[in-house]
Amino acid sequence: MMEGNQSNIAVANPNGVSSVPAGQELPMQTLGNSSQPPAPHTPSAPLQQNRNSIRLLSGILAVHILLLGSALVCGAAFSEVKVLSDEEMHIYLTVLLFLTTAWMIYYMVHTASRTQAVLYKDSHAGPIWLRGGLVLFGVASLIMDIFKIGYSTGLLNCESPVKVTFPLVQLVFVVVQTYFLWVHSKDCVQKERNITGCGLMLTLATNLMLWMSAVADESLHQTGEEALKPNGSFSHLQDGSMFFKAGGSGCECTHSACGIFEKGFYYLYPFNIEYSLFASAMTYVMWKNIGREIDDCSHHKISFRAKGIMFGVIAGLLVVIAGLGVFIVYEVEVTGDESKKRVLIMYYTFSIIGLILMSLASLAGSIIYRFDKRTVVSTKNPTRSLDVALLLGAALGQFLISYFSIVAIVAEKNTRTISILNLTCSCLIILQLCLQNVFIIEGLHKQPYHAEPPVVNVAFINEGTSRSNPYSPSLRNDNDEPSPAENSLELSSHSHGFRSTTHSSSSRVSWKRRALKEISMFLLLCNVIFWIIPAFGARPQFDNGLEEWVYGFSMWVAIVNIGLPFGIFYRMHSVASLFEVYLTS
Repeated sequence: MMEGNQSNIAVANPNGVSSVPAGQELPMQTLGNSSQPPAPHTPSAPLQQNRNSIRLLSGILAVHILLLGSALVCGAAFSEVKVLSDEEMHIYLTVLLFLTTAWMIYYMVHTASRTQAVLYKDSHAGPIWLRGGLVLFGVASLIMDIFKIGYSTGLLNCESPVKVTFPLVQLVFVVVQTYFLWVHSKDCVQKERNITGCGLMLTLATNLMLWMSAVADESLHQTGEEALKPNGSFSHLQDGSMFFKAGGSGCECTHSACGIFEKGFYYLYPFNIEYSLFASAMTYVMWKNIGREIDDCSHHKISFRAKGIMFGVIAGLLVVIAGLGVFIVYEVEVTGDESKKRVLIMYYTFSIIGLILMSLASLAGSIIYRFDKRTVVSTKNPTRSLDVALLLGAALGQFLISYFSIVAIVAEKNTRTISILNLTCSCLIILQLCLQNVFIIEGLHKQPYHAEPPVVNVAFINEGTSRSNPYSPSLRNDNDEPSPAENSLELSSHSHGFRSTTHSSSSRVSWKRRALKEISMFLLLCNVIFWIIPAFGARPQFDNGLEEWVYGFSMWVAIVNIGLPFGIFYRMHSVASLFEVYLTS
């Protein structure tokens, strides 16, 4: 109903419908968000050249740190001639930790507090689930460092003080870095770019060095028993660790808790490895965002809603529970000669069933994307580009082990049940990774559902006139000005009609959204259990004995110790990416 000049004009926009008094000019703020920072301009040639120079300088610094560290780690871990001890390697890591911690404190206290140092924030970087995972793995890393300190203090009478200093400095580093990335992971730094670029590359290189050291130490621990075989060719691996070599050198611990600390330390290794990789990924995105000017008005806040998602969760939990049961039985009985064959058959059977289900789910999700009308995100985004690169790169580790296993089984022409199951499992791993990568990458490049402008036919009713669209040509005059009939429209008394039309439009896509959410949640839970099993010690690659017999122990250990850490990281990174796909669906 209209009363005098108090009629309202309805204005449709992607965020909803608003109304303004008739005759009043519509302000520009209605079409945009005035609270956003100024729209960035295209970087000039000198500015882009400066950014490239920063990346080149800091990248060279990181490469040299990593190459020197790799030589130290390999020399300390795998050298048969003990010219280089693990003490030098830990001194090197301690120096890196100290310098990195000092730079992060400098950045938080000085650089980030400068005027106009951080004008823009990359809202895609450091999402809450990624920072939450960083905190979770960081807490486990702190406990691991405490165990290290507790163990090494019992060996001070015969070991270097570096064994105490290193975990203590690492503990401080983890605390500072976790806070640094939680607060500043979205920063696009505009001041002190050279120092910030070198500092971030130092942080990235330090995390990769910690990851490399932890992987090498865990690999030595896992292959220590194999090195004790009667041939004696690999006696340099018998100590089973870089950090805990004292046990094999006759050094006695001075307190009774050493055994508990040592066992707890190795069970916490997977969390520490994932912490280093999470921190490396977040640091890399910060480095890519140096000097970047972002127009982030298009970003939409995505919230987690689990309402109505049941089938994917239930099916995923069943796979997780079955996997945990298989893993426990495997760890208990695989050491026995009589039970080894039985538990290997059980392990491969579970893996084959799980991989088939995951492959079918990924294929179904990719088919649903063919009917999905959401637009593809084409804007440059360092976070999304890094996610895709990590998925494709980390999958190479699983591909490496699987192809070597396939070649070994086919070459040996063995028809044993275990060999056939191993061959089937290796082929399914390759298929499942390919299908899952396609599903995840497509999902990461889709716009969130609620970010799409609603296609709504809004019906307005004016007293004494028929139902019509206020923006149709019939209600405009020849000068393209609002006609009197348009000025007399009122929205409030007919808001119910708008809501019902919107509901009808959303119901047409609800089945696709729900199916994608179910698939994402199922794959997420399956990837969790396929991360847990190898991360906590299951090594069927060594227990079946076939590949070791074909390639030889030294070569097969190298292949597994290179490929498996990447495979473990792939599963955890898939969990993070699938969670993002779930949110955007």
